[in-house]
Amino acid sequence: MQRTMTKHLTRSQAPRRGFTLLEVIIAVTIVALLATLVVPRLTRFLQGAHEDKATAEVNSLANAVRLYITQNTTGNLDDDFTLEMLVEGDDPYLDNSADLIDPWGTPYDIVIPGEQNIEFDVICYGPDQRQGGEDDIIHGKR
Repeated sequence: MQRTMTKHLTRSQAPRRGFTLLEVIIAVTIVALLATLVVPRLTRFLQGAHEDKATAEVNSLANAVRLYITQNTTGNLDDDFTLEMLVEGDDPYLDNSADLIDPWGTPYDIVIPGEQNIEFDVICYGPDQRQGGEDDIIHGKR
């Protein structure tokens, strides 16, 4: 009798070497549940961040266009003005042409005369990357 008790104690005191299949299944299930809760919120957060960035950039581009108007024209933009003109010359108004691309990879556009604003509109076409629609972002539009 003494011998079987000793054998039983040594087996229970031996260190475990790994996880059981049940523990792995439970851990994977918990991670999957957390992912289904977190991923939709994260994508909504990132979408909002892209829209905020685009809004800030169209307003910044509009300010650069106003500065261009002040320094280079008599008060109005020519119909052939493009945003690319802001990165040209010895003293450009923008650092590089990457500043003319929105968060979705589409170039910003300028409409002269503006539809929302009197002189011009700087437009981001939004996530659908097409002109028109509710997702378009225009400087000065609230």
